[in-house]
Amino acid sequence: MIFLVAVLAFYVAWNLGANDVANSMGTSVGSKAITLRQALVIAGVLEFTGAVLFGHEVSETLATEIVNPALFADAPQVLLVGMVSVLIACGVWLQIATSRGLPVASSHAVVGAIAGFSACAVGVNAIAWSSIGLITLGWIVTPLLSASVAAIFYSAIKRWILDRSNQLEQLDEWIPWLSVALVSIFGVIVLPPIINTPFIANLPLPSQDVPLVIGAIAACGITFNSWRQLGNVNPHAPAPIERIFAKFQLLSACFVAFAHGSNDVGNAIAPLAVIAYINATGGVPLNGLNIPLWILVLGGAGIVAGLAVWGKKVIATIGESIITLQPSGGFCAELATATTILLASRLGLPVSTSHALVGGVVGIGLVQNRKSIQFNTLQGIALAWVVTIPISAGLGAILFSVAHLFF
Repeated sequence: MIFLVAVLAFYVAWNLGANDVANSMGTSVGSKAITLRQALVIAGVLEFTGAVLFGHEVSETLATEIVNPALFADAPQVLLVGMVSVLIACGVWLQIATSRGLPVASSHAVVGAIAGFSACAVGVNAIAWSSIGLITLGWIVTPLLSASVAAIFYSAIKRWILDRSNQLEQLDEWIPWLSVALVSIFGVIVLPPIINTPFIANLPLPSQDVPLVIGAIAACGITFNSWRQLGNVNPHAPAPIERIFAKFQLLSACFVAFAHGSNDVGNAIAPLAVIAYINATGGVPLNGLNIPLWILVLGGAGIVAGLAVWGKKVIATIGESIITLQPSGGFCAELATATTILLASRLGLPVSTSHALVGGVVGIGLVQNRKSIQFNTLQGIALAWVVTIPISAGLGAILFSVAHLFF
């Protein structure tokens, strides 16, 4: 039983890697900062690392906060069948979206499927409607905020660097500020999960600030050293100024990939973690849920495999089919994406990487030339966002109803 469910979870992670993970590298490939092969390698390593080391928190949230497990305390097998239905529903919907090159939000698919089977099994009052409301609000706010931040960043770079006759000299003056922006934004995203891991928490450190300071210093060193030594990441970047921006965009894409892996792996493995708990204990997880390492590894491996095999379509949609990007624009879009995710997390608002990154790309297009934006592509993406929750909820409910007849 657990082996078959693990295969299903791997299938969901595969589709998540093919669709959602491609978001972190779409702008870098589209802007010619890196090649598709380089993107697959970079994202594969960083997504897997983030998922295995720091993916337990989001998994626990999805497993226990969309619907209260206590409602299934007298019938844990019902919850088990429901989570199997969630895995199938999410995997099928993500595969359909990926085959069409649509960057949908995997977290919305998981939440929708859990809500769908829960409403069918216990009733609509079992669903945490406040969480659903926050996700819906995130749909609206995230792309708008990311577009605004990207437009502001890109407008400043365009005015003070790209539109000047002495571009390289101007960029030399701005390098410290760009490095500070990378360290301050991406460092805050990546470091908190590290500090909160049991390994770091149990170290005899004099202060919680020590890991933060060490991490900030390391991030500064990586940023400056990479800028000096990376060389021409992709010789097809058309101008010298853009080849330099490609170095910064490579770093920004790396941080986004790592942070994404640490957060979104839960979309694939949370149902499996619940099923494994029920299978091992015969009860439901009432007091939190510890995610076994093998489940995190399974999710990380599935993400990497899906990205490598099917990720090209979604990467092309975000990086090439909305607007034509240069590394300077791609860097600003990724910087805006990370900023939006961080601000939303501070407010407790659930966000989607695809929402934020698409919004950032559109923000760049509004500054460059509004006529260059492919609105037909955006309409297809927006439609996929809107229908994800109801479709996944319907699939979850139908699959649960059918499965419940036999188990």
